[in-house]
Amino acid sequence: MGAVVAEPSTEWCEVIEPGEGERHEQQGRAFVELQERKDEKFGGGRALHRKQVAALRATLDVPGELPAYAKQGLFAVPDKYDAWIRLSNGGFNRAPDSTPDIRGFSVKVLGVGGRAALGGEAVSQDFAMINHEHFSSATSEDFTTVVTTGGSTPGKLALRLLRNPGLIPRLKKVRTALNEPFSGFATQDFFTAAPLAFGSYAVRVKLAAASGQVNPQAADDWAADIYQRLDQAPLTYALQVQFFTDEQRTPIEDASATWDAPYLTVGRLTIPRQHAEPAFDEEVDAAKFDPWNALVAHRPLGEVMRARKVAYFASQQHRSAR
Repeated sequence: MGAVVAEPSTEWCEVIEPGEGERHEQQGRAFVELQERKDEKFGGGRALHRKQVAALRATLDVPGELPAYAKQGLFAVPDKYDAWIRLSNGGFNRAPDSTPDIRGFSVKVLGVGGRAALGGEAVSQDFAMINHEHFSSATSEDFTTVVTTGGSTPGKLALRLLRNPGLIPRLKKVRTALNEPFSGFATQDFFTAAPLAFGSYAVRVKLAAASGQVNPQAADDWAADIYQRLDQAPLTYALQVQFFTDEQRTPIEDASATWDAPYLTVGRLTIPRQHAEPAFDEEVDAAKFDPWNALVAHRPLGEVMRARKVAYFASQQHRSAR
């Protein structure tokens, strides 16, 4: 189950700066403008994580032996849920799988019940994860600037760098992250990289790798690697949480920080043996995978997550997501 820690702190808080809402609206418009430019080249799709690698069916098992403080929201009682998984390359282009990129592992847990973070009744609990423990940018403003600059045409990119040379080290930092080795969706850990509520607590979420057996040819075709593995046996990942302890070790508002706290396993995500289904692939690619598709008990926290609420909604509206 991972390390069992003393009952964690509930003394976390969010800090909302003046003018934040207006900045997030501007950032949402910037992402839609990027999305429109890429639509002209690649056809309709998301602003980021445009290229879907695979759509998979899965189950999430919640055990009964969790400590009392971990029995929150989706994890309050032992249960088994159906889930959808969308694996993706993180970029705004549809590049070959071998291209350096951030990789996305999004899970949509179905059949949940309770109040939704966006109001009304929750129909799913989504976990949007990447293969990095934290973001390369501390704030959404920095992230948006770097992403939209990187998505510019070569001429516009050069002009922006001439006007703002301070962008160069930030772009280098992102490039370093993109170039970190990635061995495959079965053999890497994935993280929410930003916090979310866990009842009265706050956590970051990790999906621990299902296999330690690396396929050296996986980067040629990530989907082929996954389906070849599923031809042989199911894949099972540990779903783990890392609890807030204090602002120094586990800051809520700094998305670039690595949290210094142990992990606790709160569930098992199993992908059964299966083959690609074209109709299901299309359904998943059109669906909304959004950290704000969540129970109130697991609402996203921090400035970057608040910005994602606005940006995801704008992107979903633009592509008429279902």
